[in-house]
Amino acid sequence: MPSVTDPRPPRRRRRRLADGDEVVRTHRNRFDRLVQRAIRSLPTRFAERLENVAIVVADESTAGQRRAAGLREGEDLYGLYEGVPQPQRSAGYGMVLPDKITLFQRTIEADCRSEREIAEQVRHTLIHELAHHFGIDDARLDELGFD
Repeated sequence: MPSVTDPRPPRRRRRRLADGDEVVRTHRNRFDRLVQRAIRSLPTRFAERLENVAIVVADESTAGQRRAAGLREGEDLYGLYEGVPQPQRSAGYGMVLPDKITLFQRTIEADCRSEREIAEQVRHTLIHELAHHFGIDDARLDELGFD
């Protein structure tokens, strides 16, 4: 079964940091630990349903990913879900590559002023992308007040 890309990933206009603010950069190993902490913080009922889901980190989204997402100039992605949402899977679903959630480290860091903000944004983005894995689209996330 071919993988489908979430048609409406979170769009984020890059925030302009105030004069004197510096972009916080973390070493990839530290960022990976923030991702692992966010995964461990998930409620058990969700974490138990994450079989066959790869959660990876990349520096930034590609031009192709941004084009496919229909992003405008100045917009970028914090994260991206690629796969078949659980509610759309048929009885014959199996023997497929894992769904993939990518968190974009440099894009997240560019909009955060501290490691604490980075950790919060990582968790928020992870939950957003996991919602897509469970079949919740952006419109429903908006209804639920999750932005």
